Amino acid sequence: MIRSMTGFGAASIEEDGARYSVEIRSVNNRFLKSTLRLPDALLSLEAEIDAQIARRLIRGSVTVSIRVFDSSARVAARINREALQAYLSQLDGVPGLGAIRENGGVNGPSLAALLALPGVVIDDAADRIAERARPLLAKLVDQACDRVIEMREREGDSLRRTLVQLGEDIARGLAAVRHRAPEVSELYRERLMARMKTMLGELGVAVREEDVIREVAGFAERTDIAEEITRLEGHLEQFHTLVDPSNREPIGRVLDFLAQEMLREANTIASKSADVDISRRIVEVKAAIDRIKEQSQNAE
Repeated sequence: MIRSMTGFGAASIEEDGARYSVEIRSVNNRFLKSTLRLPDALLSLEAEIDAQIARRLIRGSVTVSIRVFDSSARVAARINREALQAYLSQLDGVPGLGAIRENGGVNGPSLAALLALPGVVIDDAADRIAERARPLLAKLVDQACDRVIEMREREGDSLRRTLVQLGEDIARGLAAVRHRAPEVSELYRERLMARMKTMLGELGVAVREEDVIREVAGFAERTDIAEEITRLEGHLEQFHTLVDPSNREPIGRVLDFLAQEMLREANTIASKSADVDISRRIVEVKAAIDRIKEQSQNAE
């Protein structure tokens, strides 16, 4: 099944006074490129989420936005009572401390100074938030990815119909070229014979059939496109295999390469052909191949 690289998915949950939300947007890119936007408290989960995205999506420029709103006491830093008591015990033994207390020093500005001492305030809220959020975000990322993939598949179905139509256009053009090709040498022989008769007749010289045959044979060799037609038909068979609904593999890169090879053969046919009808058909074929190449940039 063909998937587009354009998609959007979102999921959210509320639990114990906290709200977690995940949004995933994806657009075209030759490779998978993930950009994660996380709160500072969740930066430790970045590698895990990035790996989770890589397991679900193959190609595309993917932007993952995660938001957490938590108004509970979990976000507060903790006071290390043991460390604070140790500092106070040491201060009690400092001469003149009583006078400081009487003047309100410890009860005023010195309290802030105490809290600023090493080890008194333990700010491990980020670790606690990340640990709590890990399983919830894993679930939400999967749900958002599911919705991105659903949208990609809907877009991909439309893309597949377009590609199938382009393949049919190429097949019709190529069939017309194959039918026309054998007639080109015969038409060239007739035109050549008429010109030679006119030119040599004025000089009173007869046209030799072997000269005509030799010239027509050289022309046929220079303009032979049978091999290129066969190769292009082979590429077209591979194209139909790629866009078959039963194919579950990502086709974007393969389709892009195949379109380049198809265009190479079509260009060779165009350069060899001296027939107006064939040239016109090949222009149509090349236009369809160019569109396939453009559409391949949208396929995962």
